[in-house]
Amino acid sequence: MVKASRGKLAIKFVDAAICSTAGLLFETLQFFNQYRPNPSFTPKWSDKPLLKSWEKSKPTLGWPRVTDSLCPKCVIEVRKKILSGEEDYRILIDEKVGEIPAQIIEREGQVWMVKDCPVHGHFEDLMAIDSRFLKWIESNFPGRDIRAHNDTELHNHGSSSIKHGRGSVLTVDLTNRCNMMCDPCFMDANQVGFVHELEWEEIKEILDNSLKIKPRRQMSVQFSGGEPTLSPHFFRAIRYARKIGYNSVQCATNGIEFAKSKDFARRAAEAGLRYTYLQFDGIGNDANSHRQVGNLFDVKLRAIENIHEAGIEIILVTTLVNGVNNDQVGPIVRFAMDNPKKIAFIAFQPVSFTGRDDEISDERRLRQRYTLSHLAGDVKGQIGLTEPTRHWFPLSLMGAFADFADLVHGPNADWGQVSCSCHPNCGVGTALMINKETREAAPVPEFLNIPGLVRDMQKITDAGRGKRFSNLMMGLALLRNYSPFKAPRSLTLLDILKKFDKSFGLSGKDYGVGVERRRDPWNFLFIAGMWFQDLFNYDFRRTEMCIIPYGTQEGEISFCAYNTGHGWRNIIEHMHMNATVAKWYQENGRHEIFAGGKPIELLSYEHNLQINAEDANRVRDRGDLPLTARDEKVMRRKAAKEAAQVREYYEEMVLKRKKKDNLVQIV
Repeated sequence: MVKASRGKLAIKFVDAAICSTAGLLFETLQFFNQYRPNPSFTPKWSDKPLLKSWEKSKPTLGWPRVTDSLCPKCVIEVRKKILSGEEDYRILIDEKVGEIPAQIIEREGQVWMVKDCPVHGHFEDLMAIDSRFLKWIESNFPGRDIRAHNDTELHNHGSSSIKHGRGSVLTVDLTNRCNMMCDPCFMDANQVGFVHELEWEEIKEILDNSLKIKPRRQMSVQFSGGEPTLSPHFFRAIRYARKIGYNSVQCATNGIEFAKSKDFARRAAEAGLRYTYLQFDGIGNDANSHRQVGNLFDVKLRAIENIHEAGIEIILVTTLVNGVNNDQVGPIVRFAMDNPKKIAFIAFQPVSFTGRDDEISDERRLRQRYTLSHLAGDVKGQIGLTEPTRHWFPLSLMGAFADFADLVHGPNADWGQVSCSCHPNCGVGTALMINKETREAAPVPEFLNIPGLVRDMQKITDAGRGKRFSNLMMGLALLRNYSPFKAPRSLTLLDILKKFDKSFGLSGKDYGVGVERRRDPWNFLFIAGMWFQDLFNYDFRRTEMCIIPYGTQEGEISFCAYNTGHGWRNIIEHMHMNATVAKWYQENGRHEIFAGGKPIELLSYEHNLQINAEDANRVRDRGDLPLTARDEKVMRRKAAKEAAQVREYYEEMVLKRKKKDNLVQIV
């Protein structure tokens, strides 16, 4: 063991020498490379040329700044009029309904949005608990992607229209039916009184239309809902998305159908499903109890087993509500670190107060508000890894990597690379490198100088040289920004180079899919935070840069504009509803809904996952404060009843008015 340890240390010294030499060679070559850069080419997948780093536009950042926002009350009033038929939905395209200016300011080390409506008064909401964190994130924003074009038919939603780039994830809601009754639920599944479920021809048209918009980049096509596995077209939709050229197809699911049946998971994999976006609220059944299923954590574990065995990758997705489950950040990251062969991505989503929470009380909103700065602080505080202002970056920083890959793949590529060019206030991320066997781990930004690598990469991309020379320069840039002694002891330079090539396909080597792709001994555990807007913090500069468009019968709409904002979801689903719930049940029968705290019966609950017993056995004290919209509704009813009893007592005992008998008139 001592010899092995010395051997690893010796390799580190060799790696350090190579990195130092690479740095000198990079500087020498770059001295000449910076002169007379080649002009940008126009690839097959765009009608506009690739952008140099200095040509990329940026929204106004920093603070104080002014942006365009919405009045939370005006929007709800107009939406109700549209749904009732009093107003035509085109008013949202032709007029600036409910739009008001907002200021983003710093206050006592925090960042806030403040705005005033001439009708409904003052509103304010928290955007970051640490202004230094948000300043760091915004300072690393590399700029917007190529402006969207050939898109006038699909991006025609007034102020809510997407204007930049192509996006990273095209979301298609197959159905609004769901087999759970969650709170919060941004789409208000099972509660709207009607069924909106896409027919096959509608699904096909939405996917076909998605190919028209340029720049035509590869995106993940995510089938969502409701619960997409309830759609009769689930497997067919996956196959078709793969057929027309999307190499990454995923589904957003609660995992119940996958947990029930290995065969279901196998069929999904055979259809071409690459990722499951698995709802995952915490470790242990208590952490999941607010979903109203008695054994939901056990169901999730079985789902993970079946999904992984089928060769589908797993992304854990957690909606975080302050004071409800934000204490689960550390346990969830630990769970992923303890199971690196099965979990490679965690997507934390700070709560968006929409759907059933559209008219949330100010008290609960401010108490439960959770921001990206909360997330970075909780990761550090709960697992002791990563520094918020050094190891976290905007998701849009990945756009710089996509720009380099676009250059290397050349003008004849059929698709552009995935580019996460969202607003820096939308999403952040960090990563851990974990040895799948030893569990040895370290934050990637600890041993890889990310800002330095991005600067070097932009220089290479801006020069616009050929594939071989650009790849050589990229390899040198990786080496010169790598610190071997800060990396896990068993991580080598070759591992780093393979990881980068595997992600961007620069060498052309085929790393396989599913089980074959998992042979890599290292897990790059990506921890992301995606913060969707609601009416209280809405910013149109974010909406027009959206990377998660919804594909609908009325075009492609920003995630936030669809689910919050003006609420295009409510409008479009009403326009294209299939039937009322009562009629649907009459014609198609009821689908099973798991609620009321009852357990889900599975054929097997076996799994081989490593579970931290302390995390799994925790029981939280939820206190007496309302945690959900339902709680608030119950409390309001209770308060109204008590007020009525007080009035009745006052009239009878103080005013000496006798209680009138309830008379029944017989006709």
